[in-house]
Amino acid sequence: MIEYKLTNKRKIMFRKPMTFMERIYLPAVLKGMAITLSHLFKKKATIQYPEQKRPMSEVFRGLHILKRDEQGAERCTACGLCALACPAEAITMTAAERKPEEKKLYREEKYASVYEINMLRCIFCGLCEEACPKAAIFLQNDVMAPASFEREDFIYGKDRLVEPLKLN
Repeated sequence: MIEYKLTNKRKIMFRKPMTFMERIYLPAVLKGMAITLSHLFKKKATIQYPEQKRPMSEVFRGLHILKRDEQGAERCTACGLCALACPAEAITMTAAERKPEEKKLYREEKYASVYEINMLRCIFCGLCEEACPKAAIFLQNDVMAPASFEREDFIYGKDRLVEPLKLN
């Protein structure tokens, strides 16, 4: 008999003695071994990554891409709505005016001379994609951000964001 005293109330508890089988722990050990053996024959949750790839969801939001129009000109007009919509403030841009010789490179008179996304800050919410009136920025559903050990590798400029030109 054990007496516990919490505050002014007393509670008397009786501990029943252990049986012989409980004292030698053999049933508990055998039960644990049975659970371990049952897990050996279950389907494994891991995949062999380089050889097998896990299927992506249709709503997965991966890396950003700045799209081009049918003529190959950049769609982004540096309006800044994507940067305003970004809750993590991961997008920065600098606007510039198009020169006459750059007419084929940019659609409008104004373009983003510097467009950077800090992938360490980005939460991949897709609000930049929804805010863009020119449908210039998209989050790809099949490309994930690669791993790196350097901080500089996670600041994506136009060199890594703009869609490559399609050669006809």
